[in-house]
Amino acid sequence: MLRPEHGERERGDRGESELLDKLVSINRVAKVVKGGRRFGFAALVVVGDQKGRVGYGSGKAREVPEAIRKATEQAKRNMVRVPLREGRTLHHDVNGRHGAGKVVLRAAPPGTGIIAGGPMRAVFETLGVQDVVTKSMGTSNPHNMVKATFAAFANLQSPRYVANKRGKKVGEIIGRRSERQPAAEETAA
Repeated sequence: MLRPEHGERERGDRGESELLDKLVSINRVAKVVKGGRRFGFAALVVVGDQKGRVGYGSGKAREVPEAIRKATEQAKRNMVRVPLREGRTLHHDVNGRHGAGKVVLRAAPPGTGIIAGGPMRAVFETLGVQDVVTKSMGTSNPHNMVKATFAAFANLQSPRYVANKRGKKVGEIIGRRSERQPAAEETAA
């Protein structure tokens, strides 16, 4: 079995499916009191099953392991299902925003890989996406980047969901090549 990279651990306790958690950021924070400063740690963790479910959580404590544990527990409670095309990429391009952080997520052809920055890369690796192209604008704050990515996931819809909502078949929504007008290259030949 391969060992996980720095900042990630595999979980499988308490009858849960195999969950992968990644530590996105750890921050030392200080509380100023009468006698000086009291230091603590804030952790941001992303948890996913690599099959379309992912969640994030943040935790604060006086010690690093306790902050990570709290963040992981919160991430497990806040997991969402993201519809994936062929289990490897998104169905369509989508934008997300949180605070000053803006993200653009684009579906990609097979073999592209995960083209994303630090916090977003952790989200897509735990989600199980293999091909995606992303762009982040505005702030590079990890909390805002992760929250903007999840805001984009909220705008993502699968063709099956859209077809059910419209009362049509999935083929009508996607539009097969034979049903659509011939492409410009075909008519020119």
